[in-house]
Amino acid sequence: MLKAGIVGLPNVGKSTLFNALVANAQAQAANFPFCTIEPNTGVVSVPDDRLRLLSRLSKSKETIPTRIEFVDIAGLVKGASKGEGLGNKFLANIREVDAIVHVVRCFENDDVIHVAGSIDSMRDAEIINLELGFADLAQIEKRRERIKKSMKTNKEAIVEDNILIKINTALESGFSARSVNLSLDEKKIIKPLGLLTQKPIIYATNLSEEELSTGNTYSRKVEVMAAKEGSKCVSVSAQVEAELVELSQKERTDYLEGLGVKEGGLESLIKATYSLLGLQTYFTTGEKETRAWTIKKGMKAPEAAGVIHSDFQKGFIRAQTIGYKKLIEAGSFSQARNNGWLRSEGKDYIVDEGDVMEFLFNV
Repeated sequence: MLKAGIVGLPNVGKSTLFNALVANAQAQAANFPFCTIEPNTGVVSVPDDRLRLLSRLSKSKETIPTRIEFVDIAGLVKGASKGEGLGNKFLANIREVDAIVHVVRCFENDDVIHVAGSIDSMRDAEIINLELGFADLAQIEKRRERIKKSMKTNKEAIVEDNILIKINTALESGFSARSVNLSLDEKKIIKPLGLLTQKPIIYATNLSEEELSTGNTYSRKVEVMAAKEGSKCVSVSAQVEAELVELSQKERTDYLEGLGVKEGGLESLIKATYSLLGLQTYFTTGEKETRAWTIKKGMKAPEAAGVIHSDFQKGFIRAQTIGYKKLIEAGSFSQARNNGWLRSEGKDYIVDEGDVMEFLFNV
């Protein structure tokens, strides 16, 4: 399951956002630093209208969406990489996630204390990024010291050290490990280190309800920074998300339209996460269940089958495949077959976003 860690300075709205995203989570959202001491986790279903329509078409007994786990990681402060606040523990929690959602406060509110005493989105974002970079530098230094002796006889250790030198140089220049152009093999070599700045990052600019649709000076600065980094940036309002939890689907739609936005922060974050990680969805559907599956873009049919079960990949023969829109248009599998729209795809077929698939395999 995909895991995203929510980070940021204390009191930027992380826990309020987390509570809203997972609705039934028990993270404490209080107006003082370090109110979140243990990382709270919550699993959310990925909203997808296609799943509901496919389930209705197949008269499925069960509908199973794909899921994302969000981890609410307590607020980092300047000096966290050296153990300030509860830094070391929090940084260790970030190492375990697939992607980072970096919440940046972009709203003014005198009733909500800011740990630095003023609102400055760029300063706040840079504090977190610097701390993550400092932590990576320390991690690299330890690793290079550990492999120093083996470099005399081990060629793999020499290769790893050269990669670490490249990343170290980038970090010392104020860049992230993500900015270093590494091959897939090189990325595999350093993956066990869990470098924080190697992880994909999404900036979530936390805005007031009034400015959610338009943004403001604070959020626009973060958007520019994200674009330069090649990261994603989404506008959210933790307060709006908290209010949406109490509303019906119709009320939610009307409320968001009234604010001038098309979707809530959860949908925006999930779309950004999928895009950033190069993920896509395919479906299986029948009377028993309709289910969404998450795969990497570019996966071939046997690999996609392997997401369901390794035996499906090992014994793969072919996949009965149709695009979601075509199946809905046909109204049933039998009609799609009569129309000649149901395809038989082999081992080299690259799965498309929204494909509906049925796998044939040898046990």
